[in-house]
Amino acid sequence: MIAFQVNDMTCGHCVSTITNAVRSADGEAKVQIDLSTHRVQIESETANAQELAEAIKQAGYTPEPVQAALSDKLAKAGNCCGCCH
Repeated sequence: MIAFQVNDMTCGHCVSTITNAVRSADGEAKVQIDLSTHRVQIESETANAQELAEAIKQAGYTPEPVQAALSDKLAKAGNCCGCCH
């Protein structure tokens, strides 16, 4: 999973534009966008993070890479590192 924080994504039109941009880099990519948190998560078999970020930049946005796996683990665990019980 590749994830970006796109803070300048503010509306449904932005979501559509970013989705189309990602799909221009990988037509089969699975794109999940949470507008409220400005998070874009992508599953791609053919494009890497740099290619996807470039596609989003070309669409006029500023993607910032995030550690999706760690962020998801922390959110599920409800603590700082996922190790504490």
